Amino acid sequence: MSTDQNHDVGDDTGGCPMNRRRFLQTLGFGAAASAATLAPGNVGAALGATATTAQRLPTGFGRMFPNLRPFAPGSPALTAALLDMGKPGGILDAKDDLSAGPVALIINPALSVNNRNNPTQTAGTTFVGQFLAHDVTFDIGSKLDVPSDAALATNGRTPQIDLESLYGAGPMLSSHLYTTDRAKFKVESGGLFEDVPRGTDMSAIIADPRNDENVVLSGMQVAFLKFHNNIVDHLRRKKRPRPEDFEVARRLATRHYQWMLVHEYLPQILGQALVDDILVNGRRFYRPKGGTTIPVEFQGAAFRFGHSQVRPSYRANMAGNADGSPLFGFVFDPDNNQGSDDPDDFVGGFRGARRFIGWQTFFDFGDGEVKPNKRIDTKLSTPLFNLPPSTIAARNLPVVLPQRTLLRHVTWSIPSGQDIAYAMHEPMLGAADFPELAGYGLGLESRTPLFYYVLKEAEVMQDGLRLGPVGGRIVAEVLLGLMKMDDSSYLNARPRWRPSLPTRTGAVTGDFNMADILTFAGVDPTSRGQ
Repeated sequence: MSTDQNHDVGDDTGGCPMNRRRFLQTLGFGAAASAATLAPGNVGAALGATATTAQRLPTGFGRMFPNLRPFAPGSPALTAALLDMGKPGGILDAKDDLSAGPVALIINPALSVNNRNNPTQTAGTTFVGQFLAHDVTFDIGSKLDVPSDAALATNGRTPQIDLESLYGAGPMLSSHLYTTDRAKFKVESGGLFEDVPRGTDMSAIIADPRNDENVVLSGMQVAFLKFHNNIVDHLRRKKRPRPEDFEVARRLATRHYQWMLVHEYLPQILGQALVDDILVNGRRFYRPKGGTTIPVEFQGAAFRFGHSQVRPSYRANMAGNADGSPLFGFVFDPDNNQGSDDPDDFVGGFRGARRFIGWQTFFDFGDGEVKPNKRIDTKLSTPLFNLPPSTIAARNLPVVLPQRTLLRHVTWSIPSGQDIAYAMHEPMLGAADFPELAGYGLGLESRTPLFYYVLKEAEVMQDGLRLGPVGGRIVAEVLLGLMKMDDSSYLNARPRWRPSLPTRTGAVTGDFNMADILTFAGVDPTSRGQ
C-alpha cells in the first residue's frame, strides 16, 4: 500500500510497477507521451481534464507557512540521522512479531505491544485516507533528499476533492475506462466478485494506478466504479438513457463522497470540534494566493499520519479461500510473494478468486465484525519497513517507508513542528517530549521534522486516537479548504445540500457514510451473502 496516505509509495511515478510513459499510456496519451508532456502544467492539464472542466489547470505545490525556516539545514549528518530514525528496528518501528503470522497479529494484541489498536476508528479509515490522498495530490518528479522549489514541482492532480483518480479525463478523453455508452465504467470479475479492469500483465486499467497498490485500495477503487454505475442505473429506473446521465451521476457520486468525508472521515481523524470550528469560523492559515495549491506541509508530512494507522496484517474477507475459510495476510511480505500469480500478502497487481475485500472487516455494517485500525503515534507496523519493489516509485531507494517520508522534509525544506505550533499559537511539544532525538546532536528534539512531530503530538496529546492541534489543523484546513474553494463542491455550490441516495437501510435519511457507499455499490456483506 502506499500505506502512506499521500503518494509515497506513490510519489514520482505513482508507486506502481510502471514508468511515467506507461502511466500516461494507461490514461490514453499513447506512445507519443514525452518529456515535453511532463513539463509543469502539461501533465496536470492532461491528467486533470474532465468532461465538464477540461480547461482547469492544476498548479504546483505551495507552502502554508512560507516565512518559516526549514527544520534543519541539509547536510550528510542530517540525512544519516533521518535514515537512522526511520530504519528497520529503529525508533519508528513497532517491532511486530511477524514470525507469529498474520492471524495471530490480529487476534493477539500481546504480539504488537508497541502498536496499539485504535478503538475509535475502523480498519477502513486508513484506506479512505489513502484513496483521498490520491484524489488530490500526485507528486511528479521531485527527488528524495534533494531540496526543491515547491512552486516549480508538478502536481499531477487538480487540487479538488472531485474523484479525479476515479474519473480520469472523462469518457471522451479516457474512453478506455468506460463502456460503449460512455455513461458507466468498465468493471471486471476476479472470479468470485468484482475486480478492476486489468491488462494481460495484470496491471490495473484505471485512472490512477496507485489505487492498485494493495488489495484493499483496489477493492475501494472498484467499489467506487460500481457506486457510479449503480447511480446511473438508479437514474434510469424510470427514464430512458439520456446524454446527461454521466454528468448527473458523477455529480451525485462526488457529493455523496464529499459528504462522507466531512461528516464521517474528518470527525474520526480530527474530532468533531475542529471540523465544526473551521466550517463555521473559516481557515486561519491555509489561504493560497494565485490559485489553489497543495501545501508541502500537508503533502510531505501532516497527511502522511496514516502510515501509523496501518495494521501489519488484515482479514481481507470471511470466506475467500477455496475451503471457505477467511483470507488473512500481511499487508506486504516481499520475501514471500515472489514468483506467484496469487501471493499470500496483499500487494496489488494480481488477480485471484480469493483476492476480494469483505468490507465487514473494514467498516461498520452493524454485524459486529469490524476491526480497529492502529493509533496515530510514533510506531509504524513492521511490514512498512520492507516495501515490495513494485510499490516504490521508479524503484528508487530507500525501500523503507518512514525513511522516504523523512527525507521528503529535506526535499521541501519543511519547517519544524515546533515552529509551526508557535506560528499557530497552539500548545507546543518541548525537547523533553523527544529524548530519543537528542542523541543525534542536531537539535532535532527542539526542531523536529513535522511528520514525526505530528505523530508524537497525537500520541502525547490525544493518546493516539486522533490528530493533535498542529497536525489536525493542517489537515482540516487543507481538506475543507479544497472543498470551500471548489465552485462545484457541495460545500461551495450548495452548502444546504443533503444526500439524496438511500442508505443501507433502504431509506433516504439525508445522511451517508462509507458503509452506505459500499452498500449502494452492491459490494456489502449482505449483497454477497457473507
